[in-house]
Amino acid sequence: MIRRALQARRTRVALSAALAAALVALLLVAPGASADLFTPESGGSQNADDIDTLYKITLYIAMVIFLIVEGTLIWSLVRYRWRRAGPQAVQIRGNTPLELSWTVGAALILVVLTTVTFIYLDDIENPPPSGPNGLRAEQARFASIDQPPAPTSGGPTLTIDVDGLQFLWRYDYAGRAQLYSYEEMVVPTDTTVVLDVTATDVIHSWWIPKLGGKVDAVPGHVNKTWFKIPASRAGHEFYGQCAELCGAGHADMRATVRAVTPDQFEEWAEQQRADIRAAGEALAEQRRQRAQEGGLE
Repeated sequence: MIRRALQARRTRVALSAALAAALVALLLVAPGASADLFTPESGGSQNADDIDTLYKITLYIAMVIFLIVEGTLIWSLVRYRWRRAGPQAVQIRGNTPLELSWTVGAALILVVLTTVTFIYLDDIENPPPSGPNGLRAEQARFASIDQPPAPTSGGPTLTIDVDGLQFLWRYDYAGRAQLYSYEEMVVPTDTTVVLDVTATDVIHSWWIPKLGGKVDAVPGHVNKTWFKIPASRAGHEFYGQCAELCGAGHADMRATVRAVTPDQFEEWAEQQRADIRAAGEALAEQRRQRAQEGGLE
């Protein structure tokens, strides 16, 4: 009877260990699921890099505090554990120096975290100017830059309106001629891209992990964010999806940002505008023919 119980226990432990190992293996095999494992994804934009750095600073400080507290707790449990014929435990009513120490220590840690946060917060909120290899104001033929109101940057930026709909994303590029795309956003590298994010129907959340944090898309309200993809990442695609449960098709509401060189962006924009214009003319012609057919009848 005892042997069977021991065997059953060993089986449960082995199954639990195997399940844990399988979960770890799945995280390692699927980069999208593990992301950077314990920290946010980064590498696609300075915005995402700053968020990742700030997160890591907070995490490392928290880890040190955790190890000190848990180490002291475990040491106390072992050092002062109850022993037969041991001395009676001493009741400590208070320790003013110790209490002052951890109060002042916690306050100093809070001051350090607050200071570091505000140092990085300015760069996270306010986009820098586009780089020398980015889309320039005097060269841009197919996109309008420096569209007010944009976060202060001191240099040219490319503004794109991001509109969340059930269940896809629409991207409208600022400019005189109409330019838009669905699902895939095409942007020039080394160019500061400012996003005006909103929604048409319900609340969504635009999120490309490697380009920065999540941005809520709320009907009737505009939230702003930005990113700037380095010139070395031209040709790369960055993937994400809606991060706010928005209905039955939420899981399929994906987003893609494709980085291209400024010259390739202008070529794409010219072709995209031509396709939009041709589609509009074809639709107008179709409506005209239907109106004529209806009049004949």
